[in-house]
Amino acid sequence: MKRTALVLSLILVLSATALAAESAVVLTPKPGPEPRINGARIFGVRPGSPFLFTIPVTGDRPVTYGVEGLPEGLMLDTATGRITGSLAAPGVHGVTFTAANARGTVSRPFTIVCGDTLALTPHMGWNSWYVWENHVTDAIMRAAADAMVSSGMADHGYQYVNIDDCWSIRPDAKDASLLGEARDARGMVNSNGRFPDMKALTDYIHAKGLKAGIYTSPGPYTCAGHVAAYQHEELDVKRFVEWGYDFLKYDWCSYNGVAKDKSV
Repeated sequence: MKRTALVLSLILVLSATALAAESAVVLTPKPGPEPRINGARIFGVRPGSPFLFTIPVTGDRPVTYGVEGLPEGLMLDTATGRITGSLAAPGVHGVTFTAANARGTVSRPFTIVCGDTLALTPHMGWNSWYVWENHVTDAIMRAAADAMVSSGMADHGYQYVNIDDCWSIRPDAKDASLLGEARDARGMVNSNGRFPDMKALTDYIHAKGLKAGIYTSPGPYTCAGHVAAYQHEELDVKRFVEWGYDFLKYDWCSYNGVAKDKSV
């Protein structure tokens, strides 16, 4: 008994010591009041596709944004820093961003590439799966877009707000909100009852100066058992464009049942 008590006492002492040994340290300094332009220095878009890029700037508000050398077809909102429009032809365009507030003015070079290569930098954003898994809803995605802006992450270059699995119909679901016709009369994939208006959702995310992402699988079903793209690939691409999505996560999942040797 004495030995047991001694061991327990030692464990408690060590646990308390370990807990008190080190306090949390934030190594990243908070943004200062002066304007600072953040994020990547390059961005890609396809010819004729919608262009949306928000210049990421920290510092006291209000901030006035500027761009020197902006190519024809694009326009800047000087109050929000959002660049919108489209580019008709491939090309590389060197521009200069500026940002000014009561504390000063800064500038930074930036490159806009119009062509076939889009992922010129790592995608910075948020994905619903790692918090919400199969509970994701329209309201959750809107709240995530709000948080991306209010937290200041958008001012550091975070752009994407992405739905993961579970937005489409699940034929065997016990929850009625996940049931329904998997595809419409044209063969276009439908969202489930938790996402009543996908176009309205992407419009909401875009109005924040952010980009919207969606998810599917090359197999007949997603990892969570929802309807996916197998034998409807082109139609699903058209649907995602119709809804206004900018990003696609394409998850292997049930495709193992199609490509049993795991070949492309």
